[in-house]
Parts: sequence; structure tokens; C-alpha cells
Amino acid sequence: MNVKADLSILDIIGHLLIWVVLTLITFGIALFFFPYSFARFVINRTRVIDNTTGIERRMVCDINIFSNFGHIILWMVISFLTLGLGYIFYFYRVWNYALNNARLQ
Repeated sequence: MNVKADLSILDIIGHLLIWVVLTLITFGIALFFFPYSFARFVINRTRVIDNTTGIERRMVCDINIFSNFGHIILWMVISFLTLGLGYIFYFYRVWNYALNNARLQ
């Protein structure tokens, strides 16, 4: 099996511009919601290809930005208390959560 992501430069630029604007408007608070959006953005544009049959199946991420509001609040507190170092771990934990809530369609 192979995994192939179809991320175009225009999609990436559009996604980043939206989040840069949201980050500026919210004075950085949007950055705690960004990892969820980023993980979903990449996973939803990924396909798994079976080498023997050639069948392609799309990956679908079943999370949304506001589904884990308590998780976001917890990591906000951790990040503030650790002067931003906790955010690095938060990003990994969100990816772990997103991959565990992804499925093949």
C-alpha cells in the first residue's frame, strides 16, 4: 500500500492565509484551533492506494475544530504555564487524535 497526499500550492496558501488572518484577529488564540484544522486539511486530501489491485481509497478525518473544546482549553493553560513549550506537545497530540479518528472511504 502507498499513501499519496494531493496538496496543491494554492490550497496550502489559501489555508495558511485564512489562519494568519484569524491569528491576527484573535491575537494568537486561533493558533490553538489551527492544529485541528491542519490535520484535517492534510488527512482529507490523502489517498491510500493498494499496490496489488490499484484501488484508491480516500482518507476522511471525522474531527472538527470545536469537537474538543475542553482539550483545547487544557492545552492553552499548559502552554501558558510552560511559556509556549507545551504547544509543541499539543501539536503532536492533536495529530495523534486526528489519525485515530480518520477512516478510509
